Amino acid sequence: MFNVALGTLLCSCSRVADPDQPPATNRSTATAFAMAEAPVESPAASGDAATVHAALPTSSGAGPVTAVSAALPAASTGKLPVLMVHLVTDTDALYTITKARFRHTLALLYAHGYRPITVAQMIDRRIDVAPGMRPVVFTFDDASASQFGYIEKNGSLQIDPESAVGIWLAFARTHPDWKPRATFCMLSGAEAGRSFFGNKGIEGQKTEWRFRKLQFLRDQGFELCNHTLWHANLAKYPDAFVQEQIARGQLAIDSAVPGYKVRTFALPLGVWPKNRALAQRGQWRDPKTGVVTRYNYDAILEVAGGPSVNPFDPSFKPLSIRRFNLQHDAVDSLVARLERTNTGYVVPPLSR
Repeated sequence: MFNVALGTLLCSCSRVADPDQPPATNRSTATAFAMAEAPVESPAASGDAATVHAALPTSSGAGPVTAVSAALPAASTGKLPVLMVHLVTDTDALYTITKARFRHTLALLYAHGYRPITVAQMIDRRIDVAPGMRPVVFTFDDASASQFGYIEKNGSLQIDPESAVGIWLAFARTHPDWKPRATFCMLSGAEAGRSFFGNKGIEGQKTEWRFRKLQFLRDQGFELCNHTLWHANLAKYPDAFVQEQIARGQLAIDSAVPGYKVRTFALPLGVWPKNRALAQRGQWRDPKTGVVTRYNYDAILEVAGGPSVNPFDPSFKPLSIRRFNLQHDAVDSLVARLERTNTGYVVPPLSR
């Protein structure tokens, strides 16, 4: 197990130092990945923290199929940004952005006509944004506390307004058509606070808060995505191990949100297993109970190569969706380039 001093650069989904060493405390074939420590943030003590389960009206799904989506031509062209976010902290780095930059990115995209959808909506061609607007997909990898944190304040549990979810909900309160639509690709057995957005008191997050975070995201309309159990490099392991990593990640989501249909899988490090088919479909039998967990995904997220083509383009491949890393001013440049070249996807007007 590698050990990184507090405050050093995190191990990300697409570049991890020694990613294949599970912690010594558990020698199961798929245990907990020792992710590098992220900088510790002090929980916000003030601001417009949203009380848990009261931030926005709840929704059981990702939005209805609208007349807008029904009218979209089957061979539309144009790029649709699928953004990839890791840590949202106090520094800018390759896989870390500042909270100020995250706020800026939301405002920038909104001002240029972008509105969020989930990966599931994308692959279903269920683009429930108004004609003339541009869909954008946010994906969050690794389930860190910086993405979704709780704080205890005045005897109640509240969403940390400085976490990505807190920032998103605050923006949505002043921009009602910026919906709670993003895809969270989660680890359930990782160390260093990467188990369902924080555990073991790391960065102030208690283990018992994990399941209610997933339930809150589900209720708001965000999408839950599997990112494996502890972020192993799947290309280095046999088929049985690969299926265990993926199935146990899905099983953990089902434990928190029973019956939830996980449709999207994000490849750890962007690396495919040797048997590529196992990234989409497989099964694992629990040796203790004999219970078999099966998975079958409709979308697979890679890492680099974005922005993606839109789902109406004949070349769109839902089982190989490329993403664009949200770092420094990369999104500013992307937005400017898509507009300058007129190559961004825009929802067409309704057919008459």
